[in-house]
Amino acid sequence: MRPRPGEVLHFSEDPTITFFRPHVAATARQPEAYVWAVDGARAPDYWFPRQCPRVMAWAVPGASAADRERILGPGGGDRVHAIEYGWVERFLGVELFAYRLPAAAFRPFGGPAPHAYVSTAPVEPLGPAEPVGDLLELHADAGIQLRVLDRLQVFWDAVRAGSLGFSGIRLGNAAPAR
Repeated sequence: MRPRPGEVLHFSEDPTITFFRPHVAATARQPEAYVWAVDGARAPDYWFPRQCPRVMAWAVPGASAADRERILGPGGGDRVHAIEYGWVERFLGVELFAYRLPAAAFRPFGGPAPHAYVSTAPVEPLGPAEPVGDLLELHADAGIQLRVLDRLQVFWDAVRAGSLGFSGIRLGNAAPAR
């Protein structure tokens, strides 16, 4: 599930949203109210149940061969996502939807490479919510490794210490470090 040209996506488990209003998310690090969306490059970050903690790492120009081997693994492609065993059942069973939104209503957020797009004005979807489908199949079709770990903390620490691109989402919901 990727946006078409001129679109960004918002992922949700709620298929009944007809209008997106800016709000301050409970996990926000800034006080401004936004409608949040992502482009095609960051869409895979949201192929998960909303509350699922996950760590993602991907190859970037200048990443060391050692980090590629250590984090992505041999023959592992250019991207890896990791979740915990405690989330596998929810990951496999969630019904996730994507809303297509007009990209013109949004501006990049985060830099130097944006990790999201935001709007400070209400946004109407371009159509009804679309089922995302089988999340495991989406990962496989995109060539993204999906790892299942006992706990994310050790992997998160290793990813942050390296030269790859990375993101961690909902890590407050992860099992505590040992």
